[in-house]
This record gives sequence, structure tokens and C-alpha cells, in this order.
Amino acid sequence: MVIIFNVIAAFGINAQSSNSSTKDTGKLHKQEDATDIFLKTFKIKIKPDTAKLKPGKIYLALFPAVGYTVANSGTATIAANASFYTNNIDSTNLSTILTEPLYSLYHQVILPVISNIWLKNNDINFLGDWRFYKYPSYTYGLGGNTNIGDADMLNYSYVKVYQEVLKRFAENLYVGVGYNLDYHYDISEVSAPAVSNYDAYNGSAVSTTTSSGIVFHFKYDSRTNINNPRDAFFGSVIYRYNTPLLGSDDEWQSLEIEWRKYIKISPGSNNTLAFWSWNTFTFGGKVPYLDLPSTGWDTYANSGRGYIQGRFRGTTLLYLESEYRFGITRNGLLGGVVFVNGEAVPDWPSKYIQAVDPGYGIGLRIKLNRYSDTNLCIDYGFGTEASKGFFFNLGEVF
Repeated sequence: MVIIFNVIAAFGINAQSSNSSTKDTGKLHKQEDATDIFLKTFKIKIKPDTAKLKPGKIYLALFPAVGYTVANSGTATIAANASFYTNNIDSTNLSTILTEPLYSLYHQVILPVISNIWLKNNDINFLGDWRFYKYPSYTYGLGGNTNIGDADMLNYSYVKVYQEVLKRFAENLYVGVGYNLDYHYDISEVSAPAVSNYDAYNGSAVSTTTSSGIVFHFKYDSRTNINNPRDAFFGSVIYRYNTPLLGSDDEWQSLEIEWRKYIKISPGSNNTLAFWSWNTFTFGGKVPYLDLPSTGWDTYANSGRGYIQGRFRGTTLLYLESEYRFGITRNGLLGGVVFVNGEAVPDWPSKYIQAVDPGYGIGLRIKLNRYSDTNLCIDYGFGTEASKGFFFNLGEVF
């Protein structure tokens, strides 16, 4: 059961999003979002100016809410998505800055700022992921056969600084470099068995870990609007090298391979079949426990719907998801999804994968801003061992 009290705001109504359906002014007027319904309900008249499309205009979607999620219990949050063009909208992708400050009944504090900025003609792409967590949360050991009853509560704080700059070398093809920092501190076990999962992996209690390294990123990206992609392909390979020369506790490496494919079902609708594969491999040294690949620790914390964040963890993580997105109302206000996913991590210390853990579910989409094509996503997912719960996102899950 989830109770949500919210105020929805969508600003920048004299602008349009970057996908083909909303660049047509006539089609825009046929669509409605939550703000349109609010204005109609309270008979507030605002005359939109869609004749002039100016770079720099911010299309803002806000979602203040209190509710419940499987990872955080009761929460209070203000999710905000700011979308804008830095240059000509016909040749430059829509840039986004996403933040979702959150406080939960678990006494968790999350302060993220995630950015994807495109400069003129998409020649330069800046990617940022900056976060602060004060995050008491459960871990369940290593491998795909762990039991949900083996939960180990860790209390820790976390600073994450990821920043990259990519240069376009061909159409939709980008190459770049960056810096990644994962700093966990004040790590303590709130409740744990005699020999906890955390201590068993580390060998002894560790209260602070630092992973610091450079990254090399190769990316193909034909999406014009990451809020709601259609008819596009995204592929990414990121190599990360952590070294004590940059302050890392140990020397270790990782390789992240990700792809996403979006297939528009018919020209007459925006119904879309989407696929997402996210795979992370670590090697070359001892990876801190909290830096190991894990459920729900992708950039937008969206993998593994059906499971609590951190449910499965290992030196490698393989993930595949498929989702069908469909409209419910003709005006675009409401839509729905059905999804299925599967993930696999190797057991430890054997390093062999012995199980694939599936998830599945359904979801509702509410259009918050038709100009940036930003949806509020409310999903209910199921996993093994009676795992289930609500999952929220501002903008499509992938």
C-alpha cells in the first residue's frame, strides 16, 4: 500500500521536447500533461507561446511526495528534472539535470545530482554523477543464491564523484575520459551474525574505503531525449583503472558494458518495446565490498525492479531487462508498462554463476511535462522469495 501526497509543476510551456512527436506544434496542442489537467480543473488560463523555440529555456518537472518504497521504507522526497537545450534544438540533444533529495524512516539521507549536458551540435557531452549518502541499509552477502533472511545491516556514509567529458568523432559516436571517486566512511554493522558477510569478504572490519581512478569511455548514442527515448540505440563501454597514485586503497579495474535498444512499434503511436543490458566486470585486485557490482547501483538506481537495492552482489554482474511501453489515454497523459528482468552474479569465493534471479512487474506512467516528455513512473515489481514492492522514477526507467 502506498500513499502519495504530491504537488506537480511543469514549467517552460513555450518550449518543446526533442523527440519527433513533440517538435510539431500542432501535435503538442493535442497532448496534455498533469499541468494542463490542473489548469483545466481550476479554470486557470495561460496562453502558451510555442512559436519561438529558444535554447536555454528550462522545462522543469517536479514531484514532491511522501510514500513508501522497498529500498527506503517511508520516504519524503522532492524529485526534480530540469531539461533544456544549450543550442539549436534541431541539431543539439536535450540536456538534463536530475536530483532527488530523499529522507527515509530508515534515517537515510540521499542527495544526488546527475547531469547529461550536450553542447552545440552535440560536439561535446558532459556526464556527471555527484552524490552524498548517509545510508543505513541491508546487504545480503555475495552470489545469486543468498537468502533474504541473511540480511546484514550496515550503517555508512558515501561520497560519489563521477565526472566525464566526451568528444564526438562521428555521428552518434563519442570518446572521452573522466574521473571516478567512491569514498565510503563511518562503516559500522548495526546487526550482524557472528561472522558477517561484510567481514567475511574483507577479512576484518573495515570502516573506510576509497576507490579512486580514471575512466575511458566509448559511447554510441542516437537518443535525442533521454527522458523518453524512442527509435534509438545506446551503447557504452567504460574502462576504469583505480590506483593508489590517485588515492585509491588498492589497485583494481572494472569494465562496464551497457546497451539499450528502443523499437517504436508503429508509426501511428508511441508504443515502444525497449531492451536494456547492463554488465559490470571487476578484476586486477581486491574491490571494496560496497564498490562491488550490485542490484540497483547503476547510475539511476533502476536495475533489478522487484528487489531491494543491494539484494545481489558479486565481482561481476550480468543484467538484462525488457519493457513494453504503451499509451492508455489518447491525450498522452497516462500510459503503462509491463517489464521482465533477470540478473546473475557469481558466488564467492568460487566465482561461478549458479543462478539467474528474475524480476517482473507492471507500471503506470503520468505525463508531468509534455514539452520535455517527462513521465512520473510508478512501478510494482516482484522477485523471488516473495520479494515485491513499489519503485518510482522521474523519466523512463531506462
